[in-house]
Amino acid sequence: MFDVLIIGGGVSGVSCALILGSALNKPYAQGKKIGIFTHQKASALQDALFNNAYGIPQGKLGKEIMEESLEHLHSTYPDVEQIEKEKVIKVEGEAGNFTVTTNKNTYNTKIIVVAIGSANTFAIEGLTEYVIPHKKAMPEKNRIQLKNDDHLVAEGIYAAGTLAGWRSQLSIAAGSGASVGTDILTLWNNGIPSQHHDSTRVK
Repeated sequence: MFDVLIIGGGVSGVSCALILGSALNKPYAQGKKIGIFTHQKASALQDALFNNAYGIPQGKLGKEIMEESLEHLHSTYPDVEQIEKEKVIKVEGEAGNFTVTTNKNTYNTKIIVVAIGSANTFAIEGLTEYVIPHKKAMPEKNRIQLKNDDHLVAEGIYAAGTLAGWRSQLSIAAGSGASVGTDILTLWNNGIPSQHHDSTRVK
C-alpha cells in the first residue's frame, strides 16, 4: 500500500515528489511510501526551450530538464519509488483505499495526485467524471482540466499543473506540484501547516 501515488513524471509531478521526498525524515512522514509513474508519452517539455524560467539557465532544453529532474529525484530521495513504462488506465475506490490499474500492474494507495497534461485525450477511467473545459486555455486549444478546489478534486485525489487548471508555464506547474506536496504534508501533520526547507544555517 502506497501512501501517495503520483501519476505523471513532468514538472508538476516531479515537483510534488521532491517536496514529499524531502520530508521523509520528519516524524510525521517517516515510513510513508511514495511512488511516481514517470511515463510521459507526450509532454510539452520534450520540445521546450527555456529562456524565461526562474532558476533555469538560458537556453535549457525541456527534454534535458525531464531527464535531470528524475535523476535528481532518484539520487536525492531514493525512497521515492519511480515506476517506469506504465500507463495508468483506471482508478477506483475511495480515499485511504484506492486501486490504480496500469497497462501492466495494479497498485493500492491512500492518496492519488494526477499530474499529467491537459490534452483532451485524457481517458483515465474513474476520473473522467471530473473533466471540464480548461478555464485558462484558449477555447480553440480544446484543453481540459479536472474540476477541483485548490487542487483537491475529491477526498484523497489531487490534480496538479495544467490538469488543475493552471497555464502551461514551467514555473507555474512546478509551484502547483509543490503546493499539492505541502498540502499532503499538512494532512500528514494532523492539519498543522507544513513545508520542508533545507538550510545552510547552523542548527
